[in-house]
Amino acid sequence: MVLMAIDHVRVYAGVPAGGADPAVFFTRWVTHFCAPIFVFFAGTSAALRRGSAGSLSRFLLTRGLWLVLLELTVIHFTWSFNPALMKDQMAGVIWMIGWSMLLMAGLVRLPWLGVTIFGAAVVFCHNLIPPPGDEVSPLASILYYGFARGPVDLGGGLSLMVLYSIVPWVGVMALGFAFGRVLKLDPSRRDRLCLAIGLGALAIFVLLRAFNVYGDPVPWAASGRMPAALSFLNTTKYPASLLFLLMTLGPPIALVPFLEKRSGPAAAVLAVFGRVPFFYYLLHIPLIHLLALGVSLLRFGEIVPWLFANHPMNPGPMPEGYRWSLGLLYLVWAAAVGVLYVPCRRYAAFKANRRDWWLGYL
Repeated sequence: MVLMAIDHVRVYAGVPAGGADPAVFFTRWVTHFCAPIFVFFAGTSAALRRGSAGSLSRFLLTRGLWLVLLELTVIHFTWSFNPALMKDQMAGVIWMIGWSMLLMAGLVRLPWLGVTIFGAAVVFCHNLIPPPGDEVSPLASILYYGFARGPVDLGGGLSLMVLYSIVPWVGVMALGFAFGRVLKLDPSRRDRLCLAIGLGALAIFVLLRAFNVYGDPVPWAASGRMPAALSFLNTTKYPASLLFLLMTLGPPIALVPFLEKRSGPAAAVLAVFGRVPFFYYLLHIPLIHLLALGVSLLRFGEIVPWLFANHPMNPGPMPEGYRWSLGLLYLVWAAAVGVLYVPCRRYAAFKANRRDWWLGYL
């Protein structure tokens, strides 16, 4: 949750999403771990949820619909603060998680092995799908190709830019659901399996990437526009390639045994955000946007109109001299996380003492 905010501050800072500069590259790269972790462990959370398969299916169905609705309304508006842009919709990470939950509502009724096979097949085989041709149907864009051919025309003046396609992410959530069985094992066996799965994913990533065998449409190169090490790590996120997922899911799975035992002030602070992730998500985008407006006032004496453009997908060219330094980007990021700590702590305490049904949706 904390790392995610770096990338969303970057959107308003005008800093590019990667490049040959190592500092800029890793400012973006470190946030690549966020979406895979969210989706994978959302599936794990579903597997650990108490109740029957029927009640879990109903929860995933209603929760998924709720997330899609919020993505297209509240979340979309907070990116721009511009009502005129509500017709230009974006299918972001919350949209993708919502649709994955809707599909998981049916998948959880399958045997555990069936869910595992489905997840593995989607994640490991989706890069066999051929690249998009000249014409991509709206359904194909939503399911897989994303914004490869621009926004999807929904008719009536409405459009949808697909940032996060449903495939392969529904497969990631299915594998996270299967991983829930690992966490139910006795601690010593669970820890060994976490290390084996996580390090195994990393080993497969290194082997496939080193020889450009399979798993990413863009091969790395020892020489080119960016240093070799950066090129090696520069895997494809939209749609998320197999190598992108192996690179970003391997380390957190391997670290589960280590992170579970962490304590102290830093762990306590991070745990607060982890207890109320969606509450944090809903607050952090408008807060970062407001902070960006404040930075604009301090730097230019006015609020730059570019800050009300179609962020993050198609904001257009930013004004000359607008781009922030990385130091300012990280300062605003730290301020945003610091401000969010108090409301998140209070909401976490409120949530811990209540059993209201609606708390499962916020």
